Amino acid sequence: MRANNKNSARPFLKWAGNKYRIMDHIQDMLPEGERLVEPFAGSGAVFMNTDYSEYLLADNNMDLISLYQILADQGEQFIERCARLFRSGTNKEEYYYRRREEFNKTKDSVRKAALFIYLNRHGYNGLCRYNSKGGFNVPFGRYKKPYFPADEMFAFHLKSTRACFIHLDFAAVFSNLKQGDVVYCDPPYVPLSKSSNFTTYSAGGFDLDQQHLLAQLAEQARQSDVPVLISNHNTHFTRKAYQSADNIKRLQVKRFISCNGSQRKPASELLALFDAQVA
Repeated sequence: MRANNKNSARPFLKWAGNKYRIMDHIQDMLPEGERLVEPFAGSGAVFMNTDYSEYLLADNNMDLISLYQILADQGEQFIERCARLFRSGTNKEEYYYRRREEFNKTKDSVRKAALFIYLNRHGYNGLCRYNSKGGFNVPFGRYKKPYFPADEMFAFHLKSTRACFIHLDFAAVFSNLKQGDVVYCDPPYVPLSKSSNFTTYSAGGFDLDQQHLLAQLAEQARQSDVPVLISNHNTHFTRKAYQSADNIKRLQVKRFISCNGSQRKPASELLALFDAQVA
């Protein structure tokens, strides 16, 4: 099945490092295969803009995977429930912090998934960030009118019939690959500076040892005839970590995290392809 089907489906989640804007580069480099495996599910941009027969989307963030599972299962019923959190009066700071507190305390998985959508669209820059105790701690975003992504959520629901969503560490995902798989990895990026380190999207963060491990697993997968494409910042660290890749593409990507618009300058990124070994 070809990967580079030039669609243009926006993710329903706002997400730091969202790959929607560089999908043409990713589509051009993804090899053919039967199943696309994403150990870092993120916003689902690659899932929504490729055309494989099957998908396996994993992530270490249980809140994210639970949301995807519930949306896949409940569809319009869940979307309508989320819409109620976007009615008049919900875009207020006090209301936001009450919902954030509820999100961190509730044991109701469906309610928590709906609150995840609300917090994602009303919180600062769509960040997904947790404190050392595992509590979601993104501040109020102060947007004039947060967008409710009903159409994007429904499109995700429809495509989810081809997907399996699992809460699993990236290393465990690699241990369950099979022939016909193609792997796309969008890990928390190697920080360009201490102030730009946004890796705490789930408890425990993602350190340089894990970055090294990911590169090693990509090399091992390639030797087992499973191709792996990895995106990351273009730094001395990543160039050295991915030095055995078969193809490295460098590109400039505009950043949307800084609260100061004048500081949202292009950042140098790379795509490293560890292609399957052809006998």
